[in-house]
Amino acid sequence: MKVLFPLLGSVPAYYREVYEAIRCRTDERVQVEVFQRLLQRTDLSKTVVGQIAEHVDSSDGFLSKLSLYKVLALIALAQQGKPPSPKLLEVCIQELPKPHLGEPRDLKALRMQPAQEDVLTMSQTLDKLLVRDTVQLELIPEKKGLFLKHVEYQVTSQRYKISVYRRYSDFDVFHEVLLQRFAYRVVPALPPKRMLKGVLTSVSEREFIEGRRRALGRFINLVARHPFFSEDELVRTFLTFSGSDVQTKLRDTSKKTGDEFMTNRLATQAKEYLPADIQAQFSASRELIRNIHNSFQKLRDRAEKMAERSKENATDLLMFGRELSTLGSDASPLPSLASSQSTWGTLRQSLKSLSVEFAVLSDKAAQQGRREEDDVVEKLNLFLDLLQSYRDLCERHEKGVLHEHQRALHKYGMMKRQMMSATVQPKEQASVEQLESRIVQQENAIQTMELRNYFSLFCLHQETQLIFIYLPITSHILGAFVNSQVQGHREMGAVWNELQPKLGCLFGVNNGVRPPA
Repeated sequence: MKVLFPLLGSVPAYYREVYEAIRCRTDERVQVEVFQRLLQRTDLSKTVVGQIAEHVDSSDGFLSKLSLYKVLALIALAQQGKPPSPKLLEVCIQELPKPHLGEPRDLKALRMQPAQEDVLTMSQTLDKLLVRDTVQLELIPEKKGLFLKHVEYQVTSQRYKISVYRRYSDFDVFHEVLLQRFAYRVVPALPPKRMLKGVLTSVSEREFIEGRRRALGRFINLVARHPFFSEDELVRTFLTFSGSDVQTKLRDTSKKTGDEFMTNRLATQAKEYLPADIQAQFSASRELIRNIHNSFQKLRDRAEKMAERSKENATDLLMFGRELSTLGSDASPLPSLASSQSTWGTLRQSLKSLSVEFAVLSDKAAQQGRREEDDVVEKLNLFLDLLQSYRDLCERHEKGVLHEHQRALHKYGMMKRQMMSATVQPKEQASVEQLESRIVQQENAIQTMELRNYFSLFCLHQETQLIFIYLPITSHILGAFVNSQVQGHREMGAVWNELQPKLGCLFGVNNGVRPPA
């Protein structure tokens, strides 16, 4: 090899580009597996490929840079129809032949990644995410004071086997530092702290507090189950710290850890892991998820209406029974005009007891409404919160990272024009040097922004996968809906069936009540 390549300067540029495209990211060598994939792109016969492989100098499963250059030269000879012999290369030393392997940038796909380095793909399932943690959020009876001032929650993590007490302001600070640390991830939004103006006309204070408790519960469960958040110190602190000032603790922890770009070992290499068509993939996925979001919103709205109808049915049944009882409790004597054959006096006495059955029916309908709220509507809202946070993330990417990058490039262009003007027109040396220093600083800033942009796309790619990992929750929702309907109809049907023969005993057989089929 020393004879073939006495100086690296004699190596054709194409050889260098191929080497840079397929070498290990953490090593100066090329993996044998990658080299074998390279041979498959040559369209050479198995016999010729075997002859080239015989001349490969490899150790520990790797080729050195010079070994790869030798192989490239042998491939080029073979593609010209010549025998791939190192001796034949000696006459080509002044001008090494160029192999036909395609564009070097397309060869990056040949670079083999160790299993643990397949960092772009999230190997998760919905079941794995759900068992990471389940966090219960219970409302502590509020203390006397101003409206919503002292609402407190008991937060219980199944994973950490501990309960802590948090106020809304604690959630607010937690959300703030979580968004600072994971700006390129789906961070669910918090519900509003107070009722919006005019809400009191349609929603009671108690309903608002309960709705906010549910929303905070969805928020903390999505966070506690996120593949990256769940192992972070911020989340552990929020779920376990029982000191007097959790907000200070959260801010101190945030200052120590910094944002994900500064701590993720892959942040500066994100571009290398991204597929070439990442922008097209992102656009297609974003549109699909937008459509899914719209559909799930409609499903949630219908589920809410069905749950509300179940509760309204419960109220109607209860009132129906009470009116029957009121009717039967009327002890007024029958007027003389009433027929002597009238049985109303006897019948109305029997109506009193019917309110009991209708109260049971009302309770069953109310239970069904609560099941539909807790098991169906709540699951739909959980997934909708995740979908909305994904849409928020897409906007942060475009309005934040991309916008800052474009603004920095614009500023850099202005500086370059100023520098060109300074070279044409005589200026003080100090001002020129200062401008040069500012240009260097801006170039560094642009480079950092470009790295952040690729890391943002890297995270977006993973968060898009997270949405599709959560999509099977649809089967959970449908299962809960069907089970609720089956249970509700079975329980209410049983009460109606008990009531039917009772009506026959009370009012006789000629009252329009048919015996069960």
